[in-house]
Amino acid sequence: MRKYLALTIVVAFFAFSLVSINLVRPSAQAQKSSVPVKDVTKIPEVIILANDAKLGKVTFNHVKHNGGDYSADGAGPIACIECHHTAQPASELVKFPPLATAWPADRTTTLTAELFKKDPAAAGVAACRDCHARVGQTPKLLPAIPVVKQAGGTTLLTLTNQMAFHKACDVCHFEVKAQRPEAKVPSPTQCASCHKRT
Repeated sequence: MRKYLALTIVVAFFAFSLVSINLVRPSAQAQKSSVPVKDVTKIPEVIILANDAKLGKVTFNHVKHNGGDYSADGAGPIACIECHHTAQPASELVKFPPLATAWPADRTTTLTAELFKKDPAAAGVAACRDCHARVGQTPKLLPAIPVVKQAGGTTLLTLTNQMAFHKACDVCHFEVKAQRPEAKVPSPTQCASCHKRT
């Protein structure tokens, strides 16, 4: 999966250098995702992302992604920390560079659906925007938007909200296609596969 991550970062970097970074504007639903987890009592079934994007909104079926229907190998659910990477102890997180931030910093548990169902407030789920803010904004949980070095190079990438979503989604979609070519997964290289105008 690491080789697909590098490829995705390169593709995303060049794609975004050609397209205005302001393609995605915050949607009401995306802003709601920043609600503290203590106010969330159940795992959302569907999340609408990029509601005001020029390319159209993205409907993310959370249930199918975390329920096992969409995993790369098709053999089980996608682990919560595949997307919610801050929701694990720092000692585990360091095994997956360039990821570096656990939240809360003294966390001792790894987020699972079972942990969330048992006690949503104690599960410690940070919204993506809490760290990966939009261009020109300061994240809620970090002093600045994370910046990582491009794999195998020296180019620095600012992982804005838009960039983080594209990187995370594209890597998985590449991996699904590599492991299961027959799978009907949105193309990570065709924007309209995920973005739909209504």
